[in-house]
Amino acid sequence: MQAMIQFPDLSPEIFSISLGSFEFALRWYALAYIAGIVIAWRLAVAALRRPALWPASQPPMKPQQVEDLLTWIILGVILGGRLGFVLFYQPAYYLANPAEILKIWQGGMAFHGGLIGVIVATLIYAARHNIPKLQIADLVAHTVAPGLLLGRLANFINAELWGRPTDLPWGVAFPGQAAQDCGQALGELCARHPSQLYEALMEGLILGALLLYLAWRHGAFHTPGRLMGVFLAGYGLARFIVEFFRQPDAQFVTPGNPLGLAWHIDGIGLTQGQALSLPMIAIGLWFLIRARRAARSTA
Repeated sequence: MQAMIQFPDLSPEIFSISLGSFEFALRWYALAYIAGIVIAWRLAVAALRRPALWPASQPPMKPQQVEDLLTWIILGVILGGRLGFVLFYQPAYYLANPAEILKIWQGGMAFHGGLIGVIVATLIYAARHNIPKLQIADLVAHTVAPGLLLGRLANFINAELWGRPTDLPWGVAFPGQAAQDCGQALGELCARHPSQLYEALMEGLILGALLLYLAWRHGAFHTPGRLMGVFLAGYGLARFIVEFFRQPDAQFVTPGNPLGLAWHIDGIGLTQGQALSLPMIAIGLWFLIRARRAARSTA
């Protein structure tokens, strides 16, 4: 029998309350969002209260402004994430059913769309308050990873976004649709890559530790654009790698395309996640090169 790790007995809900017709449930995924936002808020405030971290000892904004900025960012995440999912993953369905676009509670968010939403919201806020755009981008970029870490852990608890089948000893036997999609005989289980944990490690823990080290110990805020470049290139690279192990989106899987490649010729190509990550890597590298040249010119 194949060695595998049985999925732990975890509920997506932390607790639920039912009083007559009123029902409320706090889910791990919602808590991950809330905790990620609170951690990002505190990291941003702490950085702004350390003038020595910034060029000429001048933080780009006041700590009190972070709460206002967070409101813009939350709107960017929700609107960008939803529209990104609609445009990147199921455009034909939502074109035929436009009313479904507003039903966010049914699920369907795309990280790359959410990222675009955050960038747009941050740029608008910076323009309205005359804040240097690269500095506020660095401020936001160095706070994102903890939320990614918690979000991917919540994905694991929800037994969603699981990986491709594997015979490696740390493969996890996910329940429900994950087991059915393996094509095993009725009642059997198959192991899958715990790709949510791979992403939590790479996009959250490793990338987050690197960003915090560069920001707080290596003077990265003194070179505007550097942290933004590290985040974009780092996340893009991590996501590109994880896509080799992550189960592709169902809408891209066909009998002639079992790997779920969104862009391919003769079975060789990229998943949608990889295709969306390549521009992130390229833009991130451009920011890093630009920041390096700027640092040299002022040395």
